[in-house]
Amino acid sequence: MNRRLLPWLTLGTLLALWEVLVRLAQIPAYTLPTPSLIALTLWQNLPSLAVSWWFTLKITFGALLLACAGGVLIAAVFALSRRVEAAFLPIAVMLQVTPLVAIAPLILIYIENTTAALLLCAWVVAFFPILSNTVLGLRAADPNLHELFRLYRATPLQRLRLLLVPSAVPYFVAGLKISGGLSLIGAVTAEMVAGVAGRETGLASRILEASFRTETPKMFAALTLLVLTGVLIFWLFDLLARRLLGRWQLPGHK
Repeated sequence: MNRRLLPWLTLGTLLALWEVLVRLAQIPAYTLPTPSLIALTLWQNLPSLAVSWWFTLKITFGALLLACAGGVLIAAVFALSRRVEAAFLPIAVMLQVTPLVAIAPLILIYIENTTAALLLCAWVVAFFPILSNTVLGLRAADPNLHELFRLYRATPLQRLRLLLVPSAVPYFVAGLKISGGLSLIGAVTAEMVAGVAGRETGLASRILEASFRTETPKMFAALTLLVLTGVLIFWLFDLLARRLLGRWQLPGHK
């Protein structure tokens, strides 16, 4: 059997078992809806959920864009100066290890614009994988090539552009795949912590509203849309990696 079909076969089997078991046990929809009911609810509420999905998508990719710009720039500075890296890398580590749910309320207090606050929360969790992977890639250049560049008295910028950046590209792409999912998680988590409501809100707010009203099928419908979004983001960056790098082996790939 084709390996590409195995995930779909497994998923279809699990959904079918879910459907059958819920129907046989006669579990009420407000406790656990069937996949068919979730799909029907998603279709019926698609116009309103699509608006929220677009808001979540804007926060996710906005945070990812800022994480890429900031992470690459700071990683380049770290690669050129060990002292700067030693001084500021612990701060980046502290941002990464601090739970988002702990700092999100503070960010929401200090930043009045809710959208900007959600963007910053999503950036916090997406930033470090870009930074750490890019720094690792910049440090992975061949030592012999380093000596060659010193022999020819290359400037720091020439060393960065011609030696370090090419060696860092596969690592950056690997970090991008990680941060894509983390930025979505950050956006959803921050919105749930904020507990915002209204038109300019994302899928997390739809899940909270449905939970308050005990609309479990709608909760699952919004959650399904979030899961599909995360999977599509991963596939998008995986495809981008393969197109950009071709046969260039990515870290962790065989």
